[in-house]
Amino acid sequence: MRSIFLFLGIGSGVFLIDQGIKELFLQGYEWQSRCISLQLHLNRGVAFSMFAFLGEYLKWIQALLISAMAYYLFAKNLIRVHPISSGALLAAAISNLYDRFSTAAVVDYIYWHCGFDFAIFNFADLTIDLSLIALYILTLGEL
Repeated sequence: MRSIFLFLGIGSGVFLIDQGIKELFLQGYEWQSRCISLQLHLNRGVAFSMFAFLGEYLKWIQALLISAMAYYLFAKNLIRVHPISSGALLAAAISNLYDRFSTAAVVDYIYWHCGFDFAIFNFADLTIDLSLIALYILTLGEL
């Protein structure tokens, strides 16, 4: 039971933090430095704006993929065994999906441009990456 509360708490926190930060940028917040720009960018595709040509279908494809991921996390009992990583992963994915339904694009805002141009991303993207790495490391011994 403790793991379910942890899963739900982490998930709620990640979702609320991500949506709160995105709201700041939707309201016009910007910040510039030599290497990092924090400014609104609406990504109508996925990483590096790929698959933007799918338009409205992209959000439904993403919803299907997130549902499959949620099923996998439940079926493999990862939500009970690794509630922090799985809660953060699922909430971050749902937060980006929520963007697609509410603004027709994912709200991105972190842009690295020092030495090389990097993808523009957001807190949810970073959380997804870190959660996947954590789940991979945590489940290595379980294979």
